Amino acid sequence: MNTQEIINLEHTYVLQVYPRPDFVLDHGRGCRVYDTEGREYLDCVAGIAVNALGYGDPDLLQALTEQAGKLWHVSNLYHTAPHARLAKLLCETSFADRVHYANCGASANESAFKFARRYARDRHGPDKHVIVAFTGGFHGRLFGSLAATDRPKYQEPFQPLMPGVRFARFNDVSSAEEAMADDVCAVIVEPVQGEGGVHPAAPEFLAALRRLCDRHDALLIFDEVQCGLGRTGHLWAYQGYGVVPDMLTTAKPLAGGLPMGAVLMTQRVADAVHPFDHASTFAGGPLVAAVAEKLVARVSDPAFLEAVRAKGDYLRGRLAALGSPHIREVRGCGLLIGVELDIPAADVVKAAYAHGLLTVGAGPNVLRLVPPLIITYEEIDLVVERLSALLR
Repeated sequence: MNTQEIINLEHTYVLQVYPRPDFVLDHGRGCRVYDTEGREYLDCVAGIAVNALGYGDPDLLQALTEQAGKLWHVSNLYHTAPHARLAKLLCETSFADRVHYANCGASANESAFKFARRYARDRHGPDKHVIVAFTGGFHGRLFGSLAATDRPKYQEPFQPLMPGVRFARFNDVSSAEEAMADDVCAVIVEPVQGEGGVHPAAPEFLAALRRLCDRHDALLIFDEVQCGLGRTGHLWAYQGYGVVPDMLTTAKPLAGGLPMGAVLMTQRVADAVHPFDHASTFAGGPLVAAVAEKLVARVSDPAFLEAVRAKGDYLRGRLAALGSPHIREVRGCGLLIGVELDIPAADVVKAAYAHGLLTVGAGPNVLRLVPPLIITYEEIDLVVERLSALLR
């Protein structure tokens, strides 16, 4: 099939909830992808912060093929080794005592909400059920995660959503204090907001949330679906702040591009969850868990994380030095970078295709750069050159 035939087929049979550009991606290697016409693109999207090790990584391919020849899926009715080994690795590299597997970021957040309400109900009764979320936050598009996502235009067509969510202003301690009360069972926050425009939380803000949750016996949930697993230059974003949550949700890069999510939690939370309180047919299957184990081992290496921090500093510095009149601010952590513009980000994303560059927006005027964490300095220079040319 040629490019146009593939696009026509997609338009005929796939539900049209995503606008896509008029090319078809065919294969990738490292930080570059290629379309069916042979055009090359330097990828600063990475599957929306998913492909941490880029394309064609030999370690991930080996883990995938070895496990595929043994066992793909048996459900959660049975023990499998990859499932157990990955949980041990996630706990040993974080604050967590226990892990619950999910299938994506939204389902991980919904799981965390259920666990928080179960914890509060056991200790305080059914009236303690409110979840506090923040302006600019994005936690998913399912009924619970969407209810906690500050996007009225996304919410309105699907009302009523899950009740019991209260919003406060991000990075505003006084607003968080006003939202807290004894009916709050959990607070969910992204240490670095991704979809909301790449806004890092202030250290004093996260520290205040920790104190407020302790005061009201509420659970602090860090949504690290996008900012976790090395993206900020720390394995987990919370480690760069020194503020420890009660639960942490992760997904995007966890299984190297295969669908997987997880909730990391303390034993205190785990003790409140009982058999059959929650379940999933596919979550934590041996195939995805085997790949995830390899990815977490690679990304958690201190030298790897140090390189992410250094490359992030370099890329932000190069962008700030461009002096483009269209760039208002460059911000972010590690290789999660937002470039605030005085023009629509969607226009830049579209124009970048002709320059062989894949980028993505994070709100109306913010260009988000989330390349594979293996990007080289030479490739960073090329990203800056291409972005400079298209902005001119």
